[in-house]
Amino acid sequence: MTIERADPIVDGRLRRRAVVLAWATVTWNAVEAIVAISAGASAGSLALIGFGLDSTIEVASAVVILWQFAGQAGHAEQRERLALKLIGLSFFALAGYVVVQAVVDLATASAPDSSLVGIGLAALSLVVMPILARAKRRTGRQLGSVTVTADSQQTLLCTYLSAILLLGLGLNAALGWWWADPVAGLAIAALAVREGREAWEGEVCCD
Repeated sequence: MTIERADPIVDGRLRRRAVVLAWATVTWNAVEAIVAISAGASAGSLALIGFGLDSTIEVASAVVILWQFAGQAGHAEQRERLALKLIGLSFFALAGYVVVQAVVDLATASAPDSSLVGIGLAALSLVVMPILARAKRRTGRQLGSVTVTADSQQTLLCTYLSAILLLGLGLNAALGWWWADPVAGLAIAALAVREGREAWEGEVCCD
């Protein structure tokens, strides 16, 4: 994989842009997490709760980026490796929770209520997340930062999760297919494991 290196003259500007994008991620996902977890708990929707937990991981990941850029340049590589490990661990933790709860819900035939709030949130996230992910990826490539690029992949993952969530909530609301919710949760967990492994190994996809 080839990461573009920034010209030293624009390096400071790119670093500031990375920080601004990280703060934008913190703000958006903090609100998203509160709405999703609250609505998910009210409706008994595992997929919606899992989506909200992913949003909290997005916040943690963005904080890692802010922490990284707050350090001295001489320690950037060490901080970047540790940051990638933390991002990877956050994915694994999310996947573990969702898998266990999905199995329980499927075994007990736990049927969630429909959630119009969740459907609206998922649809809005499908618009916002690709824009934010694209901006992060471009900045990460130009800056030569594996961490920022990996964080863009986590934001892009949120787009996939939004589509899965929207499908699961939609099927439950329209057709009464209760099992679509925990199945959507399992799909979210599978994506989280893949991205967690890539972040842990220091790999990012730039396609």
